[in-house]
Amino acid sequence: MAANAPKNVAIIGSGVAGLASAIRLAARGHKVCVFEAAACAGGKVGEHRDGPYRFDLGPSLFTLPEALDELFRDAGADPAAYYGYRKLDTICRYFFADGKVLNAWADPEQMAREFEEVLGEPAENIHRYLAQARRLYDLTEPIFLRSSLHDWRTYWRAPWLKTLAGLPHLGAFQTMHRANEQMFNKPNSVQLFNRYATYNGSSPYKAPATLNVIGHLEHNMGAYFLQGGMRSLVTALHQLALERGVQFRFETPVEKILTRRQRFGRHLAVGVRAGGADHPADVVVSNMDVVPTYRQLLPELRHPSRILNQPRSTAALIFYWGMDRQYPALDVHNILFSADYPAEFRHLTETKTLCPDPTVYLYISSKAEPDDAPAGGENWFAMINVPHLAGQDWDTIVRDARTAILRKVERVLGEPVAPHIRSEFHLDPRDIQARTSSHLGALYGNSSDNRFAAFLRHPNFSRKLPGLYFCGGSVHPGGGIPLCLLSAHIVDEQVLRRQQSRAF
Repeated sequence: MAANAPKNVAIIGSGVAGLASAIRLAARGHKVCVFEAAACAGGKVGEHRDGPYRFDLGPSLFTLPEALDELFRDAGADPAAYYGYRKLDTICRYFFADGKVLNAWADPEQMAREFEEVLGEPAENIHRYLAQARRLYDLTEPIFLRSSLHDWRTYWRAPWLKTLAGLPHLGAFQTMHRANEQMFNKPNSVQLFNRYATYNGSSPYKAPATLNVIGHLEHNMGAYFLQGGMRSLVTALHQLALERGVQFRFETPVEKILTRRQRFGRHLAVGVRAGGADHPADVVVSNMDVVPTYRQLLPELRHPSRILNQPRSTAALIFYWGMDRQYPALDVHNILFSADYPAEFRHLTETKTLCPDPTVYLYISSKAEPDDAPAGGENWFAMINVPHLAGQDWDTIVRDARTAILRKVERVLGEPVAPHIRSEFHLDPRDIQARTSSHLGALYGNSSDNRFAAFLRHPNFSRKLPGLYFCGGSVHPGGGIPLCLLSAHIVDEQVLRRQQSRAF
């Protein structure tokens, strides 16, 4: 087969990364088929409707819209024809245990003044943090986010020299907490910026300060709201994929990745078995969590145990409550902090138990999209970080967590909340694992509580099984919508390089 001839591509899973990979590869002329166990696309980016209430099930914050726009433009589409978004004036409203309430404004000057007036944190410290976060992003983005760390060619490109020169400034050898302690004067400021470790399921007391780059995405680049909620992202990706000729086989779980033995004991990925039939493919892309990809779909081959056995990230417990009244004290995104952050993370990462006083994230999309709740009501997405599955009694944890969350919210608002719940359901790590094949319910794959965590994530390709590629939150560069979109970019680049090398 000629090197540049169209290839048959089989993609396992239709999460954001799987959809983005399908679009990119189809746009290059390949014949792409996506196999999805669920009845619709989206993976963790789902939605639930209960009467007049609509809930986003998974990711709720939209950052780095440039990555999404870039995908559509690369595929020859106008983003504005598929989705819309607007920048939020208030990124998040923070409620501290000491009673202080702070608005994290999108405008850096306004935010710095807010920190000074509410917390007594000098404005220059906020500006210094934002400048450092921007520098971290500029140093890491070309290499850590847009390139494969496991491809030797990455280290012969000019951006690597820039990153190499900036290594002393990356914060790899101190924790996020230690760096923030040195940056800020007030404990509340430290706690606020420590929370960015949770964006990839890690602890600020263990994860490297390099993760302070996450603050750049929100505070320098902005937080956005997608019209129609997060589910509109999946709708747009699915529509574009169909227009580019991608085929979808829903309710068709992949049973096995097909391999062919080559010389010297090596194997080659040659397709998938799904729906009781074999589907030949030149390229197989797994958007499934890397652990079940190996253990369920490649049981006969030797697994990369060093990577698969890395500590897993934290999980989430989310209550979805339809409220019959509105709460003006709350914004779209809200954080109600615990009084003892170190104790909370000891529960999460060491004892693997529920913290009695968990930090609560409260997302209310109806504040920005009124149709998501009936007139006079709100749709609450109340989430706490919890340990991944480790043999706990989850029925008891769910019951205790519900009590703790409602107690905290009622204390902050100064009024009863529970009597106003009209619709309710929840997702815990057991549900997350069952619905999305996320191993142990861990939302972000491996934990980043290690300075070398970026290099310990699974590559976006397999060295031992040519023809097999990986995208999504469990592999490089990590979890969250922007990184999943970028993982698809890396897969596309790797497939193209292999095609150009005539390795097919």
